[in-house]
Amino acid sequence: MIRLENIWKQFSGKQVLRGVSFDVRDKETLVVLGKSGGGKSVLLKMIIGLIKPDSGAIVVDGKDVTKMSYPELRALRFKFGFLFQGAALFDSMTVGENIALSLRRHTGYSNEEITERIEYALSIVGLENVTRVMPSSLSGGMKKRVGLARAIALTPRYVLYDEPTTGLDMETADGINLLINDLRTLLGVTSIVVTHDIHSAFVVGDRFAILDQGVTLMTGTREEIQNSDNEEVRKYINSAIG
Repeated sequence: MIRLENIWKQFSGKQVLRGVSFDVRDKETLVVLGKSGGGKSVLLKMIIGLIKPDSGAIVVDGKDVTKMSYPELRALRFKFGFLFQGAALFDSMTVGENIALSLRRHTGYSNEEITERIEYALSIVGLENVTRVMPSSLSGGMKKRVGLARAIALTPRYVLYDEPTTGLDMETADGINLLINDLRTLLGVTSIVVTHDIHSAFVVGDRFAILDQGVTLMTGTREEIQNSDNEEVRKYINSAIG
């Protein structure tokens, strides 16, 4: 379980987060909704200890990330897979080499075991026979899938998605959304999806946290947020759908 408690953060004197709080239950997909530039991606980086909040607590499996030592943070990060907004593949490496990188650095797997792990991860995301392909030859949707294969290669407990459908056409985005749902079912992972795309959010989300101007407007199920009496929540939902 992940829990954020009263998270505050400013950059260069600009207050980005103003007391954000929500929790993520085991094996659910929580979608963090909000406008671009509203601090959603910052929250993901805080959860794995890449950025430290000015105040507040981030609790993962009962331990406060903000108080962890560097060795503890390294151990924590093995529990997480991270799909970056642009997939963040190394252009000078093949697909297989991109996925193998973390396996070689952080496990004692043999070359044969690494090869099996790469093939397994690629099969999960619906890609085959691409291990020797360079990222420059891939479409945007395929790059996202490779990035996701890399994220799950170490069998994480949690997967964090940073704007997973940004820059994709509707059909490709739908494929990524279905894949996010499949991973929850197949691997039993707990997921946080950061997005401003409410249509994708409603496909993948079990619950939602809506952020606006650095505060949590509301958390709840789709039905709860759509039927909310909170005027700001209704205004956000209506504008996002529109």
